Amino acid sequence: MVRMWRCSGLRWASEGPELVWSGGRGSALTRGKRVAFEVAEGGVRTCVGARGHACPGRTAVSGRGTGARCEECARLDRAHSVAADGVPDDPRPYRVYLAWFGPGMAKVGITAVERGSARLREQGAVCFSWLGTGPLMAARRAEELLRAALRVPDRIPYAEKRAVRAALPPTEAERAAEIAELHGRAVALGGWPESLTREPFRAVDHLELFGLEGAPAAVGEVSELVAGGAVIGELVAAAGPDLHLACAGRGVVVLDTRLMTGWELMPAGGGETTVPVREFRSGGASQDGLF
Repeated sequence: MVRMWRCSGLRWASEGPELVWSGGRGSALTRGKRVAFEVAEGGVRTCVGARGHACPGRTAVSGRGTGARCEECARLDRAHSVAADGVPDDPRPYRVYLAWFGPGMAKVGITAVERGSARLREQGAVCFSWLGTGPLMAARRAEELLRAALRVPDRIPYAEKRAVRAALPPTEAERAAEIAELHGRAVALGGWPESLTREPFRAVDHLELFGLEGAPAAVGEVSELVAGGAVIGELVAAAGPDLHLACAGRGVVVLDTRLMTGWELMPAGGGETTVPVREFRSGGASQDGLF
């Protein structure tokens, strides 16, 4: 009997990304690694539940959504999230940051100090700088202040981030220029919460970590996984939840690993990617993991 695997998503450690499987095992994703899996014929994507609890109805969900949650589980998950101010009494210290994803594409956000820069790697930030540190609600007030004063968003769609990765400036200084200017404007503003300690500008660049320097441009993205469909390719880069895979006969295709959650997956037997791909307009032993 073929063993099935359920993916819990992509996790970014300081040394790089790894896919996490149900039960906690991880598969390190080094550049050049062959990624090959398929969905069984007749497979159905089911809700992944909320806050570590299984969906009571194992509800079927769309293959195109990145959340892999039914309406009720999505509501419960959101209700207890920092992003939705569901835990205003969180005692942990938080950091406010400026992140940059490409020309004209910067955002402001917050993350718990204990998480380090993991949140920035998870979002696919090409470079970033801290702005300040303090209690959660002070960080949240500063985030709102900066969003309005600097006219930068607190969210950027992943489709927009993917669209600019092939045209990033070649030097770290050029990549940091926009957030350096925004940082200077930010620290000069009045109205910062008194409990928030401002931090000096120091750009952290992720281009080398992501493997994007010199990587071939992606020509399309996986739009969804489907029953009987396969994804097979060689990893050339990874940014945020995205794997850039060199697929035979297609070129480099981006796989958003959030599309993998909720499916039962197995090792692929073929040699080509057969799941739907949306083209970009511009351009024997026991296994510890699926691959």
